[in-house]
Amino acid sequence: MQFTSEQRLDDAVLEREFTLGEIPGILWTPGSASASAPAPLILLSPPPLGLRKMYPRLLARARHSAADGFATATIELPGSGDRPRLPAAEQAVADLRRAMEAGGPVSDEIIDALILPLVDKAVPEWQAALDALLSLPEIGGPVGYSGGVISIGTRLAVVEPRISAAVLFAGSFVPRAMFEEARQVTIPLHVLLQWDDEGNDRQAALDLFDAFGSQEKTLHANMGGHTGVPQFAGDAAAQFFTRHLK
Repeated sequence: MQFTSEQRLDDAVLEREFTLGEIPGILWTPGSASASAPAPLILLSPPPLGLRKMYPRLLARARHSAADGFATATIELPGSGDRPRLPAAEQAVADLRRAMEAGGPVSDEIIDALILPLVDKAVPEWQAALDALLSLPEIGGPVGYSGGVISIGTRLAVVEPRISAAVLFAGSFVPRAMFEEARQVTIPLHVLLQWDDEGNDRQAALDLFDAFGSQEKTLHANMGGHTGVPQFAGDAAAQFFTRHLK
């Protein structure tokens, strides 16, 4: 991990941009990190729209987490931002748009082509980022995960024992293969679902929640579209992390 910039924001949050190989990322730590005990960490996974586009929303969540004593970190997903395009994924996006414009169902083949390669690439990158982040003296455990591509969070919850709890947003298509992986998830989960999300298969999201093997899992469903998550739902997710990571 190589830090490329550093600035202290007006609320004393320290923001550092970094690269992990060719992967860009951002780390936010609360207050004076060097003078305090190691902070628990939240991995903040963005949707595949690029860190630059998502920066205001990610920063708001990082500031909220810093006020609660958490460090947060994010990395650019494969094929997003300035990272090299993934031709197969772009073809899947085009196929998805055609299917939705035609008003027909989205096939399992399109969903698999869109999501599974992203999960296969993103999860090892998140694990490498976690290795690097936990080597920093100002970062400690436990670790939480908060992310918008629910399949990435599901896979990480299965393969990464250092993650103790997760907040997942049920706002993306779910390959059928992920249901079997969901049954292997045992960590506490807080799942957000927008009931009228125009780009999401609501029933698939409900079925995935039912499949999760966690003894503690909460589904927080609200009326509204994809971008209409109410503030109180975000506050409930923050309280979930405070219960399980501090």
